[in-house]
Parts: sequence; C-alpha cells; structure tokens
Amino acid sequence: MGADSGRYRGTENRITQWLRRRPKPQRAEADDRAARLELLLAVADAGMPISPAAHPNGYRCSCERVGCPTPARHPVSFAWQTQSTTDRAQIERWAEGQPLANFITATGMIHDVLDVPLTAGAGALERLLAAGIDVGPVARSGQDRMLFFTATRGTPEDEDEWWPCELDCHPETMDEHPGLRWHCRGSYVLIPPARLPGELDELDVHWLRGPEHPLPDPLTLLETLTDACAQYADSAEQSDLDHDSVAWPLSR
Repeated sequence: MGADSGRYRGTENRITQWLRRRPKPQRAEADDRAARLELLLAVADAGMPISPAAHPNGYRCSCERVGCPTPARHPVSFAWQTQSTTDRAQIERWAEGQPLANFITATGMIHDVLDVPLTAGAGALERLLAAGIDVGPVARSGQDRMLFFTATRGTPEDEDEWWPCELDCHPETMDEHPGLRWHCRGSYVLIPPARLPGELDELDVHWLRGPEHPLPDPLTLLETLTDACAQYADSAEQSDLDHDSVAWPLSR
C-alpha cells in the first residue's frame, strides 16, 4: 500500500508539472503581454531607465553560459548603461521582440536602490510606514531580497566630491555585500515583472509598492534599514543560519 501510494504521488506530481507547462490560451498570452508592457512602461514613466535582461531557461539562464553566476538576473548587452532608456517606443519594441526577457533598471542616474535581506526589509517597511515616513517603490526579489527604490545620491561634476560608501554595490561585487547593498552609479537591479529560474511561485520579482510612489531621499530610509539588518544579523548569530548570508553590519 505504501509503495502504491508513493507511486501515485509521483505520478500526481508529474501531472501537476505537465499542467503547469501546458500552453496558455492565445487570449491569456495576449493579456499577459499587455500587463507586462504596462508594468515596464510604468517604470519608464517614473523616470527610471530600463533595458533587456536574460531570462530563465528551465533551471538555467538564457545566456547559455556554463555556470552563469547570476542566471536570469543580468543584462543581455554589455552596453546596458548607455542602452537603458525611458523611451516608450523603444521599450515597446523590446517587449514585442523579446517576449521572454526580464528587464533591468540602471541605477545612479535618476534613482538608487537599497537592497536588503527579505526578513530585514519586511520589518523595516512596516516600521517606516507606521512612523509615517514616505516610502517609495518597493519590490520583492525572489525568496530572499527586498528592493527599496530611492532618489539617487547624484553624480557631481567634480568626481573628487563623489560620496563613496562601503555599501556601494556593483554587479561584480554582489557577493561582497550579503547584507545591505546600495545600488548606485554603475549598478542595476531587476524590475517587475521578472522571472527567476525554478518552479516556486516565490521565484519572481514583483512590486509591493509600485513605481507611482515618489522616490524618497535614501537617507530617510537608511537608518531604519541598517538597524533592521543589524537585528537580523544578531538573530542569525544566535541561530543556525549561514553566517555568510546574514545582513550587514554583523555588529553595531
């Protein structure tokens, strides 16, 4: 009986997976494309430049690079900084010509992104809203990160006045910032709607607060976010969590 039950559950799981892969009706696909384009244009209308990114190919990345370190999370062009745009016509062409593509937004021109562990971000968001602080767009990225979109620190004419920050994160330094990351000049993040490799519903990027919310000054959020990350790190030190994945800073 136990063996038969196990075989039944295995068959049921395969049927469920097959049903998920069944082609959608043509009307539903058209609706999905329209909704995707509407979300992309909303980001552009908020002044945030975007460009196409890779997308999932099963559990792999569409770039087909063996061992891609950031599957479905990176731009498709090395010229993504200059390619990124808010031009509606160009975005419509990209969306139509690359129906599976994710999109990234280049930070440090109009906006920055404070990128924190999901648990820390959820607590910080609740406290910020309860305190009446203006919070801008917020997105959840997969099962482990939350993205707070803010106004940029800017790019001064005098490069010597550029405000360096130990939290500054670039694509090649992501692993060096397991806690709070500050995406500014030279970095990017995925924007909704985006899909990540895997079968879980949580493996996507979606808005918790949409791009219609004005971009706040990053400093109005920074203290609450760093406090939340420190509390998360403290709890990690007292548990079995992987200390390499906990939030910055590890101590106050």
